[in-house]
Amino acid sequence: MKIIGLVLVTLALCCTGLAQKPSLSTPQNPREILIDFRSDRARPTPKIPLATQKSVLAKVFRRYLSDESQCNPDLIGDSSADPLKAARAAGQMVPAIVDMATGSFTAAGQVQTAYVISVSECNASHADNFGTKRIAIFSGQRLVADLDLDFRSSIERKTDLNADGIDELVMASGDMHQGILTEMAALLEFRNGRPRVIEDFGTVTEDSCPSEMRGSSARASVISYSSVLPGMMPRLHIDNYSRGCSKAKRWRFISSGKMQK
Repeated sequence: MKIIGLVLVTLALCCTGLAQKPSLSTPQNPREILIDFRSDRARPTPKIPLATQKSVLAKVFRRYLSDESQCNPDLIGDSSADPLKAARAAGQMVPAIVDMATGSFTAAGQVQTAYVISVSECNASHADNFGTKRIAIFSGQRLVADLDLDFRSSIERKTDLNADGIDELVMASGDMHQGILTEMAALLEFRNGRPRVIEDFGTVTEDSCPSEMRGSSARASVISYSSVLPGMMPRLHIDNYSRGCSKAKRWRFISSGKMQK
């Protein structure tokens, strides 16, 4: 009888421990999807009137080129420690607006437009991600922020996670090397005209299927959050999934936290 009782007590303790283990999503603590990198997020480049493009670029850059054929191939032949900076200083760049969003980015209650600009410095190589990326934020016709994006080039989602009236942006950068597509993403804010990375998600997509190499696969992250309270940034959670290269195959969960290389 003592042995049976000990077994029953042990089982009860184990079950209690399991019951207390926090669930990924419960009715009391539901999670909302911030962004799912498993899905096809392809969207067309925003259509911006030519006059607007010229006005924006003229306010951001003192001078620039309209066509890459005008680039000076010998410009960055010196020993400059930052050839991209040297190209910008010389006006040797062919900038273009590649994405945009409207919202309140630097202060609450503002009606603003954020333009993502691919600066495309002359002679920038694949190693340079083909040039720097900037975000220019306008209130009407007034430029209120002109900031470097650390090569992030696409707006994946606009949100206001802490409900303070100031919008954040989920932004991504991508690279293709030897047929392997890699994307990195982060959540950024621009309040008071200054950039701040709220959370760096690291690699969120790694797809070797285009390489057609043996054993190729795709991995992608799902970013979620819970417990939105005014003035407080919710905790963000990363779940990672994997699938084979056949689109018919289903995604399977592999880990939580930043994706491991």
